[in-house]
Amino acid sequence: MPAPRPPRRRAKTTPIGRGVVVTALTLSLTALGGGVRQSLAARPGDGGLRAVGSLQFHDRMRELWNDHITYTRLAIVAFAGNLPDFRPTEDRLLRNQTDLGDAFKPFFGNDAGDRLTALLRTHILTAVDILVAAKAGDGDKLTMAEQEWYANANDIADHLHTLNPGQWPDDALRAMMKDHLDLTLKEATDRLQGQYAQDIAEFDEVRGQILEMADALSNGIIRAFPGRFS
Repeated sequence: MPAPRPPRRRAKTTPIGRGVVVTALTLSLTALGGGVRQSLAARPGDGGLRAVGSLQFHDRMRELWNDHITYTRLAIVAFAGNLPDFRPTEDRLLRNQTDLGDAFKPFFGNDAGDRLTALLRTHILTAVDILVAAKAGDGDKLTMAEQEWYANANDIADHLHTLNPGQWPDDALRAMMKDHLDLTLKEATDRLQGQYAQDIAEFDEVRGQILEMADALSNGIIRAFPGRFS
């Protein structure tokens, strides 16, 4: 295990991270079985108005964001190792961005969900640009791609804030997105440099942080739309 790193900034995430339903934290995706895997957004017949369990929604949001960081990791590993599955992995990762946008549509509308998907696709494609530049040793392109990546992260945070300002403070969202990028960048750098033990440790941090973010988002939706949950 590598030397402990400084703790992540939690003060920024506290405003929207509190109030997690305690019992939800004891439920695993496996325990909920196939019901969790059914998309809560893919219900064109009812416009998302059907009541669903808050715990089910909570864990569905966790599943979607866990897919986000899992397929990101698989893409990093495939790219660093010149593996033939990089493009199929990238395609699956991009599909996850559509799934994430669709999960917000029943609450904030199709345009808002499509906008989120577009921003998240840019997030992924710019991350690929970072990998390409880093592997090629092109410092100028790497710097430019990183600047675009962090600017896009702020755009994602700002967009989410406009959808639910009472529950998702912009500064907290920006801080969480920055944490996500910082940790993912370390993970990718470690993998490209062959620092595999550190790379694995970084992924553990990435996963913990993204689940905090997923909880903050699902809790904010549940509080903003209490009548939509059974």
